[in-house]
Amino acid sequence: MKLLFQKCREGASLPTRATPYSAGMDLTACLDAPVTIEAGQRALIPTGLKAAPAQNDVVLLIYARSGLAIKHGITMANCVGVVDADYRGEICVPLLNVSDTAFTVEHGMRIAQLVVTPVVLPECELTDSLPDTQRGTGGFGSTGMK
Repeated sequence: MKLLFQKCREGASLPTRATPYSAGMDLTACLDAPVTIEAGQRALIPTGLKAAPAQNDVVLLIYARSGLAIKHGITMANCVGVVDADYRGEICVPLLNVSDTAFTVEHGMRIAQLVVTPVVLPECELTDSLPDTQRGTGGFGSTGMK
């Protein structure tokens, strides 16, 4: 499968895998000047890229980088970003600083990871009843802790 990218900002970088079998490709910040995210604050960081997957049955999912999260308290404001196959705008990453100190994002910094994932596009249908299961309506915590 091909994933096409178009630069929409000067200095944008193509996503790369850190290792040959990495599921995620690192997205980098494309900035004119550093952006400081104060403790407890968030910022929308541009990547300078637009994308177009070669097929429509995939979604581009954007995840936080574990190193930024554990070492600096920088995660994504929306947990997982969803880039639909038909979206053609710039990919931006909403970062959240959950630490107690400011963090500065600089141009070229690896800020998130992009994972291409298959998606099922079901036809939705309203019904009067659903098939029974062993679990039934058991929700949060219904299966216990051990």
